[in-house]
Amino acid sequence: MATSDGFPASFYGEPGVLGMLSNGISAFLVLLQNFNSARTGVAPAGVENILAGVHLILIGGLCQLVAGLLSFRKYDHLSGTAFIGYAALWASYGATRIYFGSLADNQTTTFTHLTMNNTSLTTNVTGNMSLFLSLEESAIAGLVPYILLSFLLAFCSATLNYIMPFVFGAITATLVFEAVGVLGASWALVVSGVLELLILIFAIYGSAALLLKGLSQRLVLRGFGTPLFNVLLLGTAHSARAQSIGQEKKKNTKYAEPMALGFFCDTVSSFIFAFYSFGYMKSFGLGSAWVSIIAVAQLFSSYYAHLRHDCYHTTKFGLHATYWLIKAWDEFVVSAVVVGDSRVVSAREAMVGNWFFVLASLVLCVGSLNMDALELIHNMLYVLLTVSTIPQIPQLAYYTFFGVACSLVTAASLYGTFSRLINTIAEKSLIPVGPQPVSTDRMKTVLKGCWCKQGEMEAPPQTDQDSDALFYLLNGVAALSALHASDSSTNPAFLQLTVPWVVISGAIVQIYVSRLQVTGGGRFGSVISSIYVAVWATWTWFRFAGYSLQLPAEASYGFTAGVTALLVINAFLMLIAAYRNLVLLFLTTIMEVVLVCLLLSTLGRLPYQLEMAMLALLSIISAYGALGSLLNCNFSQRLLPMGPALLKEKFKQESAAESPCTVANSRHTSGLLKIAGLLEEGGVCGIPTDTVYALAASCKNPQAIERIYNIKDRPAEKPICICISSLEQLVLTKPPFSPLLWEFMRNVYPGGISCIVSKGDWLTRLGVGPAYDRVGTKDTIMIRVPDHTVTAHLCNITGPLAITSANPSGEADSTHHSMVINRLGHKIQGVLCDGDSNELCASTVINCLKIDEGTITIVREGCVPSLKIHQIFDRVKSSMV
Repeated sequence: MATSDGFPASFYGEPGVLGMLSNGISAFLVLLQNFNSARTGVAPAGVENILAGVHLILIGGLCQLVAGLLSFRKYDHLSGTAFIGYAALWASYGATRIYFGSLADNQTTTFTHLTMNNTSLTTNVTGNMSLFLSLEESAIAGLVPYILLSFLLAFCSATLNYIMPFVFGAITATLVFEAVGVLGASWALVVSGVLELLILIFAIYGSAALLLKGLSQRLVLRGFGTPLFNVLLLGTAHSARAQSIGQEKKKNTKYAEPMALGFFCDTVSSFIFAFYSFGYMKSFGLGSAWVSIIAVAQLFSSYYAHLRHDCYHTTKFGLHATYWLIKAWDEFVVSAVVVGDSRVVSAREAMVGNWFFVLASLVLCVGSLNMDALELIHNMLYVLLTVSTIPQIPQLAYYTFFGVACSLVTAASLYGTFSRLINTIAEKSLIPVGPQPVSTDRMKTVLKGCWCKQGEMEAPPQTDQDSDALFYLLNGVAALSALHASDSSTNPAFLQLTVPWVVISGAIVQIYVSRLQVTGGGRFGSVISSIYVAVWATWTWFRFAGYSLQLPAEASYGFTAGVTALLVINAFLMLIAAYRNLVLLFLTTIMEVVLVCLLLSTLGRLPYQLEMAMLALLSIISAYGALGSLLNCNFSQRLLPMGPALLKEKFKQESAAESPCTVANSRHTSGLLKIAGLLEEGGVCGIPTDTVYALAASCKNPQAIERIYNIKDRPAEKPICICISSLEQLVLTKPPFSPLLWEFMRNVYPGGISCIVSKGDWLTRLGVGPAYDRVGTKDTIMIRVPDHTVTAHLCNITGPLAITSANPSGEADSTHHSMVINRLGHKIQGVLCDGDSNELCASTVINCLKIDEGTITIVREGCVPSLKIHQIFDRVKSSMV
């Protein structure tokens, strides 16, 4: 438990221990190989390389990925970005080792076979050497961007402590000599091995320091908590103007900001493609592995943006990851599978999926108009990147244009990584990112005038989710990519190029979107997106199997049965869409016609022009749906019309048979009394607050508070706060608060703020006596006075309540009573239903333990911005003087 000097709002241990040890052990594995190669002058054997690669993926990749994910949950911007970035590095390096190892084994077998058969050896040896050289070039292409990014991470970490800069700095130097060693310089392997030994030493010391800090809750070994230099030294005279007045945005600071990780991944992917486009890599086989791994890391940046209710970055990084994955495997097919096929050029000219990426990039440009200039510039460069791959560009200029665009994106992404990291660490705009191109108010005014009548600017319904825009974009890419594969004259070379475009966007990444929509807690969850995963996978497999594998006509009967089932299921999806909006209803209706076309295709009776028209229409609807969902979600208003729901649900009190727990209507006194009764009996109930929905237990029943931890899978180290109806209820208990603390509370209560104060006997007078040891820490307690009539009335009936957010630990907050019922209804006794919550994130937590010394600390920034809180505190202090 924390002492009176601190209150851990997010305590998940010290994931840095796992992260640094993973780096150290991975470096040690490479060290052993490097020293052995330098001593013997012989490259490691094939099996040895493969085993080393597997260990690098498991230890440096998966273990460090876990450390990065835990760091994001602990609100650690730098460690989250670094550990996930390095997880991709070691996993990619492990894949490279496996490539080299498998190639070495294959070439030894081939060499023996050729010698026994007295075959000409010269040509094969030359080809083998060329393949080895291509792998070396691919490894260098991946190492160089990591060298640049590791240097940035080392510099940024110097603003926090003086252990991680040495770890990251040693990794930077190691990667430099590893790149030289790949080219055959044995001395570079020795230098690299020495540096890897330093990584291991620094990592062991840093892990020990963090481990002791986590166990003792204080710094035993030096190194953490003392930066090499103050990050504020990077600021300029005008850096304080981070945002214009009135441009503050609500944000969920339960998780670290993932923007730096997203830019990090864009830097690596675009550099590898630039390296390839300018002809430095002859084959993209290994390059596709590097890009695929870093694209998966970029999906994690999209995932944490989703957990922060950030629709824009959820969509942007999800789309970018999809683009890099598709391009990687598209180039792999061209360079490794169908290279030399004269039909490849004509197939490339028929690709139309690139055009949808151009459109999607323009959608992101519109969505970033009210952000900073760096975001808009980065999106505009991405538009240039997508334009560089459209099929109308002459084949001779294709890779030159693409390489230049990738180089520009690399430079912008590298700067974006640095600026986002420093600015999030400092919580100030120290590295310039440019002004807001268009003010939020101006965008709202323009869009209101174009699309909406007076009085129609209602908030989006609860069924709208952060991942809706990405859902529309993925289906649009799949539809437009599939358009030219409908023709029966399609050649196998083109089908091989089409597979990555349709399968990755429509099936693989859409599985990820399905997961987001489950987490989002909508009434129908991920039903539509999950079914469309099956639709696009079936469509691709039938086309590929039918034309490339030359399946007999009888084999298509199985596809006929499957598509018939999908037709029936999609009819139910149309019914679900009717509860959402017209755009989604149109999309599901068009998909029904597309499935009819696929059914006719399995019977050999397809009018291909009809299917092409439907796929084109599906992509147009998807583009509009993505733009509307992105803008409406970003501004929390209906700025673009999505059409009304044709079928509307009426609010009703659900019976016990229809719900896993008791539900009550907050509009009825009987409903309030029913939930109060359950709480008095020792139950745990979901209740509305002025922020998001919360789980509540009466302080008269300590065992009910203990059950909350099991219900949420909440770490035992995380304290639970108490909720009271009004500040006057606290005044009557006469706690020994200073006049400054009382005045501060009067200015912030009631509202979306939680104050941490010292415990005392006054809690017994407040009614918290039985739960004294179950709430807060040993010496501190967090108090909430919500600005919500229903919650205040409930607390007046029951007395103080122990509350915490009503969501499984680590998942998004519940913003509607249906989310509480769907997620936790089977574990709790009741839910007080009040419709949509007032906010998208939880309260802001303030440590007031040192308020008499003139200091307050923002432990967690929630719905009330920290800037506003400090303004209130400064005003209160001035008035007290």
